[in-house]
Amino acid sequence: MYRISPSLNRFAMALLAGAVAATFWVNLSPASYYDVIEWRILGDHLPSGLLSPGLLLTPASLVSEALMALFVAIIGKELWEAVVMERGPLAGAQIAGPMMLMLGGMAGAVLVWGVVVAIFGLAQDLEGSWGWTAPLGGDVVLAYLFGRLIFGGGHPALKLLLLIAIAELLLALTLGGLLAPISDLRPAWLLLPLFAALAVWWRYGRPLLPQAGLRLQARADAIWPYVIAGSLSWCGVVAAGLPGAIGLLPVLPAIAHANRSFGLFAEAEGLLHDPLNRLAHLLLWPVTGILFLFGLTAGAVDPGAFGGLTLAMIAALWLGKPAGVWLAAMALQRFGSSGPLMAITRGDLVLLLPLMAAAFTGPALGLGWSLPPGVAAEAARLGLALSLLAAPLAVLLARRRG
Repeated sequence: MYRISPSLNRFAMALLAGAVAATFWVNLSPASYYDVIEWRILGDHLPSGLLSPGLLLTPASLVSEALMALFVAIIGKELWEAVVMERGPLAGAQIAGPMMLMLGGMAGAVLVWGVVVAIFGLAQDLEGSWGWTAPLGGDVVLAYLFGRLIFGGGHPALKLLLLIAIAELLLALTLGGLLAPISDLRPAWLLLPLFAALAVWWRYGRPLLPQAGLRLQARADAIWPYVIAGSLSWCGVVAAGLPGAIGLLPVLPAIAHANRSFGLFAEAEGLLHDPLNRLAHLLLWPVTGILFLFGLTAGAVDPGAFGGLTLAMIAALWLGKPAGVWLAAMALQRFGSSGPLMAITRGDLVLLLPLMAAAFTGPALGLGWSLPPGVAAEAARLGLALSLLAAPLAVLLARRRG
C-alpha cells in the first residue's frame, strides 16, 4: 500500500481548529457569532428562477453549499477510483461487503432515531417530520485521524473504515436532499449537470488512442473544461433543490483519469498528470482552509442547546449504527464475504464500531436539509459533537488491548 497523503491529517486538524474556535466564540458572545455566520450577503433571498427557492446566501450557507462541494468532490474521487479502476479496493464483487456494512449502520441509526423520537414525543420539535436523515453520514477525516492511531496506516480495517465513511457521507447527502420534507425539488434542472458531464466527456474525457496526435492529447490533458463543467453542474444541482455540497459529483465520471489507483488518498497520486489527479492535487490546500471555515460556521457547540434531539442523535450513533454494522458483519460472516477488505478479525470490528459511531462532518452538512433551523438543529449538533467522544474511547480501548 502506498503512503497515505498527509493532507488527511491537515484536513482533520483544520476542521477541529475551526470547531473549537466556533465553540469558544458562540459561548463567549453568541449574538456576534450568529450575526456573522447568518449575515445575509444578498439580502433576503437569491433569485428564485436561478437557485433553490428560499435559499439564503450567508457565510454559513456559502461554505456548506458551495465551498464544501470541493471537499465532497475530493472524497468522491477516491470512491470513484476504488470502484472503477484497476485493482481498486471496491472493484467488482468486492463492493458488496463494505456496502452491506454501510447500509446496516445507516438502517440501525434510522431505526433507533425513530424509536427515540416516538418514545419522547419529539415530532413536535421536528415540525411534524421525523427528521430521519439527520443521523446519516460519516466523517472521513476524523475517522482517518483516530483510525490511524489504532490500526496504523496500512491495515485493511482502516481502508474499510474510510471507504464506508466516504460512501455513507455521499449517500446521506443525496438522500437528505431528495427525501427531506423541507426541500423543494425541481428535477428538470438536473438536465444541466447531465448535459455538462456528457459534453465535457465527449469532447475531452474520452480515452484517446495513442496515435491520435499531439494536438488531441494536449486537448485531453486540459483541466479548464472540467472547471466550467463543474460550475454548470453545481448550478444545476442547487437549482434542482439538492444540497450544493454534491454539486460537482455528476462531473467526476467524465474527467479523464489514470487507468489504475494507487490506493485511498495515496500520496503518490500527486505525481500523476491526468486531469483528475491534477485537479485533486490543486485542491488540497484550498480544501484545508475550507474545512476550517466549515468547522467555524457549522461546528459551534452550545451546551445550553441540550434537549431530546441531543439524546436521539447520540442513541442513533452510539447504539443504532454500531448494532446495524455488527449485525451486517455477522450476516456476511455466516453467508460468506468477498475481497481482502473483509478479512478482519472480530477484535478489529469491535474497534471499528466506535469509530463509525463518531460522526460530525456528514450529518452537520445535512442538518439544514433534515431538521428545521433553530432549537432542533442546535440540539442535534450538540449530539453530533458528543458522539465524537467515541473515537478517543476507541483509542484507549486499543491501547489497553495492546
